[in-house]
Amino acid sequence: MAGDGVKLLGMWVSPFVHRIELALKLKGIEYEYIEEDLVNKSARLLMYNPIHKKVPVLLHGDKPLTESLIILEYIDETWKENYPLLPEDPYERAMARFWAKYTDEKPWLTIIGAFAKTTKEQMKTLKEAQESLKPLEEVLKGKRFFGGETIGYLDIVIGWIAFLCPAYEELLGVTYVDPNSMPLLHAWCQEFTNVPLVKEGLPPREKLLPYLKVIREKLMSSSSTFP
Repeated sequence: MAGDGVKLLGMWVSPFVHRIELALKLKGIEYEYIEEDLVNKSARLLMYNPIHKKVPVLLHGDKPLTESLIILEYIDETWKENYPLLPEDPYERAMARFWAKYTDEKPWLTIIGAFAKTTKEQMKTLKEAQESLKPLEEVLKGKRFFGGETIGYLDIVIGWIAFLCPAYEELLGVTYVDPNSMPLLHAWCQEFTNVPLVKEGLPPREKLLPYLKVIREKLMSSSSTFP
């Protein structure tokens, strides 16, 4: 399906960009991907996202959109006929939005926080991160994916847990998604990353780990932020 001049400004490792790419692919929308250098930000990125100066930015014709959760809903509403992302039921739709906001505010911040701390500080933040992930077990009960039998809006939003947490675990020597205390979430991570459309879009592990190692070193020594 033609995307009517759809372009995506992104950065290969950004989980927020991966959300948008997966949504576009699930809906069969053709788009042009433009890699941005967040160290030397392009005039194009600064023009289309002058407030935050970050990716992702979705261009639909001459209309720019920023913030991944907003972009996801725009995509779902604009291309309604193809692969609905949000549930049809108003209550379920509201709950999907609630958990999306929750994971961006709780697990994301605590896990990223642990990534930039010393070993002693990491252990405290690790426990906070694990506790913040546990409520997702209840949401997954009786389901294959958060969206049911197929990937939906919440799977797309939470997808970063499935590919970034294992990398963080390897680098830090910790366990975020414990298969014993979080068996459903752990199984979901395996299931999600084995979906062909998801798998083909994941950052190569041999490229991801060295990159994250460098980012961690920078975070430990400065006030740099993860892209």
